[in-house]
Amino acid sequence: MQTKSTLLLFLASAISSMAWAQHDLNMPIIQTKYTADPAPYVHGDTVYLYTTHDEDDAEGFKMRDWLLYTSTDMVNWQDHGAVASLRDFKWYKGDNGAWAECVVERNGKWYMYCPIHGHGIGVLVADSPDGPFVDPLGKPLIWQKEHWYDIDPTVFIDDDGQAYMYWGNPNLYCIKLNQDMISTSGEIMQMSHIQDYQEGPWFYKRKGHYYMAFASTCCPEGIGYAMSDSPTGPWTYKGHIMNHTPRTRGNHPGIIDFKGRSYCFGLNYDIFRLETSRHAERRSVSAAEMTYRPDGTIVELPYFQDCTLRQVGTFNPFRRVEAETMAWGYGLKTTRENPSGPWNDTPFVTDIDDGEYILVKGVDFRKGAHEFTASCSAQLYGGRIEVRLDSVNGALAGTVNVPNTKFQYQKFTCSLTGAKGVHDLYLVFRGGDRQKRNLFNFDWWQMR
Repeated sequence: MQTKSTLLLFLASAISSMAWAQHDLNMPIIQTKYTADPAPYVHGDTVYLYTTHDEDDAEGFKMRDWLLYTSTDMVNWQDHGAVASLRDFKWYKGDNGAWAECVVERNGKWYMYCPIHGHGIGVLVADSPDGPFVDPLGKPLIWQKEHWYDIDPTVFIDDDGQAYMYWGNPNLYCIKLNQDMISTSGEIMQMSHIQDYQEGPWFYKRKGHYYMAFASTCCPEGIGYAMSDSPTGPWTYKGHIMNHTPRTRGNHPGIIDFKGRSYCFGLNYDIFRLETSRHAERRSVSAAEMTYRPDGTIVELPYFQDCTLRQVGTFNPFRRVEAETMAWGYGLKTTRENPSGPWNDTPFVTDIDDGEYILVKGVDFRKGAHEFTASCSAQLYGGRIEVRLDSVNGALAGTVNVPNTKFQYQKFTCSLTGAKGVHDLYLVFRGGDRQKRNLFNFDWWQMR
């Protein structure tokens, strides 16, 4: 995630000028951390988005854990923090190399396939999508030690129950997985080269067609795809889902159907670009709605900034909402009280400065919300939360004051006026004369 640079402070002090970021451009869906290598998975009415994590000070690839975000409407995403890390693989002694993962569910268990750069592909298993994940093998599932090509796994379970794992840069490999999802059947198959293929394969099936999306030849990488009538090819190159463009550098697709629409996820450097034009591996996940032609081919998308990501449904505020649920929160951070666990230690929003805000899109206040409660803790002077509608300078529905709590979480409540119907909700943070930065921590909120 970005540091608190001079530019950020300027943007925070001129907060109204920031509103363009999420309205005029289709910006990355996560802003509080640097995320890459999206691996979306649909389960019920929820998208589970697993990502890799570029550290805040990364110059090259500095990646130690895997993150999870969830959404039921494609625009408001809840941060669940790190759900797995390199430490879960006891056989690996390094502290870097947590590369592009893939997660699937089978028979009530969740399987995370994790490449560790230069050390093959491991697998973790959990009873829940947010972990805890454990290593059932104590060794890599796949490791071709003669090269370092074993990265970017993608796993798909076909209609007949047969599971396949593809992976590889610059070659594309495939192997069958057994029913237990942690052992393989047969030999590794190397596929014939697909035109423009580089890395990051994403294997899926839709309406009888098999698809292989991928990051196309570096650099910059676009998103290409091929199609087949068989899960093991041969693959026929079909063109671009998103063409190469100098507006980004790397890429890695993830594709899903959700609530009657199709989506392509990828990555770029657009959050980092809010601070600087220099290059570092601090990437962010974006998403866009995509469409298919009647023959199954994909209509090419423009670059993510120029695409559309519409909200599916509305957001319910009449429940406990984790504060780390947002459509936009640039400048904020999310963390756990104890980053190494326990797993029920949920994340919260921190590093809150004067003028920063959380945006939650499409909130349905129904006939009216009359009360807002926030759970916060402040070590020093604290601050306040302005509840505003439709913009950072929009109608003020209420204000919660957060005083010094001796760093203990307390609930603070205010009455609301004018909060009825569907609006974008802005929780705008304000400090006082004695404190402008690091005002308080914010755990959850609820309306009545």
